[in-house]
Amino acid sequence: MRNSTTSVSPGSFKAEAHWYPKALNATIHPMVSFFLNLDRERIVSRYCHLNPLVDPDGLREILAYQCKYFLWGGADLINATTAQGRRRMVIIENNSCPSGQKSMPLLDDHQEEGSYRLLVERTFRPYVERRGNKKDGRLAVIYDKNPMESSGYAATIADVFQEDVLYISDYYGADERKLKVENDWLYALHEGEWVRLRAAFRYLTQRPWTRLPLNCKTRILNPIVTCLAGGRNKMVAAKAYDFYNGEIRKWGLKIHTPETIWDVSRNEIPLWVAKLGGQAVVKVPYSNAGQGVYTITNQGELDAFMAEPIDYERFIVQSLIGNYGWSSTGGDGKFFHVGTIPDKKGRTFVSDVRLMVSSTASGIRPLACYSRRAEQALSDQLDAGTDSWAMLGTNLSEKLADNQWGSDTNRLLLMDRRDFNKLGIGLDDLIEAYIQTVLSTVAIDKMATKLFNSKGKFSLRLFSSLNDDPVLLSEILA
Repeated sequence: MRNSTTSVSPGSFKAEAHWYPKALNATIHPMVSFFLNLDRERIVSRYCHLNPLVDPDGLREILAYQCKYFLWGGADLINATTAQGRRRMVIIENNSCPSGQKSMPLLDDHQEEGSYRLLVERTFRPYVERRGNKKDGRLAVIYDKNPMESSGYAATIADVFQEDVLYISDYYGADERKLKVENDWLYALHEGEWVRLRAAFRYLTQRPWTRLPLNCKTRILNPIVTCLAGGRNKMVAAKAYDFYNGEIRKWGLKIHTPETIWDVSRNEIPLWVAKLGGQAVVKVPYSNAGQGVYTITNQGELDAFMAEPIDYERFIVQSLIGNYGWSSTGGDGKFFHVGTIPDKKGRTFVSDVRLMVSSTASGIRPLACYSRRAEQALSDQLDAGTDSWAMLGTNLSEKLADNQWGSDTNRLLLMDRRDFNKLGIGLDDLIEAYIQTVLSTVAIDKMATKLFNSKGKFSLRLFSSLNDDPVLLSEILA
């Protein structure tokens, strides 16, 4: 696809262009609205009441954390349990520059820009105004996917700042770009002239480190380092979670993830799958939008994965959370999906929760949430020909061609009066999901901070020791 640059003016926001039709007139569920309006002290009080080994002062400190790099994220969580009824919201991944606004019912019917505006006012505007002013250049939104939301951000930023915003596509692998870096500033080509950018709101999701620099005077939200530190890098994210779990153990807290083995070469994968009982999830660490994730439940699925042509040399292997009869048994026991409330045919579907948060002056706050279900119902038993991904994969993105995406909105579950009841989750589950999202966000932000040396330069040496994948290292635009 060809790249382009257009200008978006204040007053151009149109709700119908920035929400899915089914979300446009949805009414938010009262429990979700109540959750989003809970103050920090009530959340801490409730969580520590149910988890008496958690230190309330430690939790307060974490929820009030001020992110330096990872200012806006969205975690995918699954509602899992054991046969003994030990429920847990499990982090699958936390995404830098996540989607979700177009699926979020309005919290306030009188604020038509919804949580688009919340993110811009709470997080982007303070980030831009902390250093610099209009004389430093223009504002821009840079995207390679999800024009419904990225254009919504452009229109909202134009309204909040009361100035025209450049709306720039920058597709991975495109022949011609409308962006360049000069003297550490980012410039955009607009109407035949190179214009300096003082700040950019980034919705680049496909290998963004190949196109934007790690060190830049233009303020970019989120900075590229957040992707490498875990926001688009499942390998380093797993290590960030492990390091941070060691730090917060003293407060009785832990990031809950599937059991994870990292730095796995392709030839080792069958050995680790066998160790996990023949059921596992193999991930290409740097893919997103449901790409590069392989659920392995039988020899056929393992053989299919091993035959895949994949550029990268390192993978992660995780325990598989499926149904009770076919889940991996890890160190914490066997977890399986709680799933949706059975439909009229008695079918239960795997579902997840995407919870979007951003860093604000008062800590990390929730912005939006939605859910997705798998295409096929969860089976009690598997046979050799079963397509496990159809039962476990929840991502709605469908890759149509290079840089072309569709979305299967039939599987979208909104946090509205109709869909929320199908999820089988309650207020305490939402609080748990929020706390897990915050913990994973802080872990990635701390990892990003560690990746810069005392002179403020990205340490490629440290990063390569954490993520020794020659193909990835060759892609990074330092």
